[in-house]
Amino acid sequence: MTISGARFMPGIELSEVLYEEAVRPLLEEAFPGLRYAAARVGSGSEVLGFDTPRSADHEWGPRLEIFLTAADHARHGADIRRILAERLPKEVRGWPTHFQESDDPLDPVGRMRLTDGPVNHRVDVYDVHGWLAERLGPAAAEAGLIAREWLAMPQQRLAETTGGAVFRDALGTLTAVRNRLEWYPEQVWRYLLACQWQRVSQEEAFVGRCAEVGDDIGSAVVAARLVRDVMRLCLLLERRYAPYGKWLGSAFSRLPVAESLTPALRGVLTATDYATREAHLCDVYESVAAQQNASGLIAPVDPKPRPYHARPFLVLHAERFAQALARTVTDPELRTLPLVGSVDQWADNTDLLQQPHAIQAATHAIG
Repeated sequence: MTISGARFMPGIELSEVLYEEAVRPLLEEAFPGLRYAAARVGSGSEVLGFDTPRSADHEWGPRLEIFLTAADHARHGADIRRILAERLPKEVRGWPTHFQESDDPLDPVGRMRLTDGPVNHRVDVYDVHGWLAERLGPAAAEAGLIAREWLAMPQQRLAETTGGAVFRDALGTLTAVRNRLEWYPEQVWRYLLACQWQRVSQEEAFVGRCAEVGDDIGSAVVAARLVRDVMRLCLLLERRYAPYGKWLGSAFSRLPVAESLTPALRGVLTATDYATREAHLCDVYESVAAQQNASGLIAPVDPKPRPYHARPFLVLHAERFAQALARTVTDPELRTLPLVGSVDQWADNTDLLQQPHAIQAATHAIG
């Protein structure tokens, strides 16, 4: 059986309806006095507010996370899952609560389907520490994270942890953790900004050098990489975690600077000759450099593009901003690190970014 006639609503709203109309009454009846948190956090486009009707084709629908203490999770977790499977309504606002999982190993996702039997629901039950350890590493739930622990947490995962919505938190632990992880400590933030400017400096001259040897495709590819790095830089400056590639443009479009900067960024990406590409990149550099100067984090640095040494390529020499920011980093651990940054700044493999232990090992090896 398939879905028909259900009106699309943002997934966060649908999750709240699921909680208030179905899950909360069942928990109150079956587990009176149980202290828990109910939220829609973690993976899913709806958590970041990017879901559309297209999202309903897999792993989108009436979803919820329930958080218990570790002791209550061990005592009641399995029973809660079972009772919900047996007693949840078959649909909420026209959307089935049952997810039929695919047998296709190349497409192992759940899709909403109506069912006459128990509901294979997406109400997941966790304890906060266990959930965070799985997603961000064991240290994530603790106060007083050290710098390297921050550097080992992917921004996509941080966005998923601090995004979404909490509908109830009788424990307080989920809210406390979300507040602690809402943004980087200032010293980490300054270091990451320095590292992002350093990334720009590493390739800004390559756009012209590729074009000079007749490699226009190479020039365009490098320019596109710089556009991505600048977009991530703008998100950092606005204290917003950058999502992974699928939603980077969507997240950038919500920034105050997006309206004025987007024409130049689009110009870089659509340019078919080096002169046009360079002109748009110079506009981008000058605008973002002005944004950095306006932040007050460093003394103003001249934002005007200039020649790349004796070569006829106009660049920002973005290392000037990287060095100015690095000089403001006083944390003893961060000051000894090269300008490599967090895992997002030296790796973008999605499968790697889902392995906290591998990331932590690699992060601790840097230095």
